[in-house]
Amino acid sequence: MPSLMVKLYSVIFKYQQKHLLQGLIETPESNKSNPFGITSRPHESIAASNPSFTDGVATKDIRANPYSSLSLRIFLPDTAVTSSLASSYQIPNYGGYSPVEGRSHRKLPVMLQFHGGGFVSGSNESVGNDAFCRRIAKLCDVIVVAVGYRLAPETKYPGAFEDGFKVLNWLAKQSNLAVCGRLGAQNHIFDSFGASMVEPWLAAHGDTSRTPTHSEIKLASTYFYDKTMCKLAWKLFLPKEEFNLDHPAANPLVAGRQPPLKCMPPTITVVAEHDLMRDRAIAYSEELRKVNVDAPLLDYKDAVHEFATLDLLATPHVFLDLLAFSVSEDAHRTSALPLYAGSFLLSLELPCSMLLPVLLHKSNSDVLDEGEPQFLPISQAQ
Repeated sequence: MPSLMVKLYSVIFKYQQKHLLQGLIETPESNKSNPFGITSRPHESIAASNPSFTDGVATKDIRANPYSSLSLRIFLPDTAVTSSLASSYQIPNYGGYSPVEGRSHRKLPVMLQFHGGGFVSGSNESVGNDAFCRRIAKLCDVIVVAVGYRLAPETKYPGAFEDGFKVLNWLAKQSNLAVCGRLGAQNHIFDSFGASMVEPWLAAHGDTSRTPTHSEIKLASTYFYDKTMCKLAWKLFLPKEEFNLDHPAANPLVAGRQPPLKCMPPTITVVAEHDLMRDRAIAYSEELRKVNVDAPLLDYKDAVHEFATLDLLATPHVFLDLLAFSVSEDAHRTSALPLYAGSFLLSLELPCSMLLPVLLHKSNSDVLDEGEPQFLPISQAQ
């Protein structure tokens, strides 16, 4: 049940909002149109941006589109700045944080925030929204980009939606510019007005390569391989100038990758409940099925990363699950079974003699009937 304070605030809010909506309805249509648009109402209390970390979060406002009032407020937590950089970010003619070029900076996820208000009120710069985004930036350790989209009725549908897409495109452009920066070309890219298009806070600290999946957030510090270890492994694997978690080698679902997914062979995907990589593996399996690739998925509950190699006594059921896909199926999948099982045996470092008789029995015999599949116990097969 809501508290008394919440109930009282609700009464006040509803009164003010109904008064606002009624006033906008009664305003003549000729006075409503404004192609440039507005992103806040006169009654909104606006919080000024502060590019210094006075309360743990630095903020600044930028314009994402010179042809409209679309604006952005960026919230950068002080956790992005290490102590070694603390003495070098004060710039006299700017008075706020400016990343030092040529140094490594801590990367943080980027969260896009759209304020409430029914598309007719509210603001990304309001006191309430500013405080909310500051809390999110500090508690979640992320960079928050609050969108000041154009409000109705001055800008009718689909104006606010178009602003959202423009911001997504802008973020994608910033990600590409960050890659150019690692290649040494960032400082030579300018917009049509001659100003640099690079947003320095995002270029230095924004990890826009991919936003984390649910499992990567929930299981970031899980068993065996955690998020930090995975990132270090990718840094060691990819060339330094090409490091990006959306590199085709790291993310097979990026657009335009080669070869296309429809050219992939039949693939069995095995995931574990407590593995932070599970969501991306499941998404990969789903995308394969969308392009008609034979791609069954095995999801093991209460299992962790590398679970199949931990206890040899617990692995026979995994083999049986793999074998089940070869029974009562077409010859294409049946012929592919030895490849599946062979790969699995290699990952388990088990002698092939353990399962080979079962494989031979299943690949060379006909299905006895159309009912349940018949399996030989491993002990009898040996």
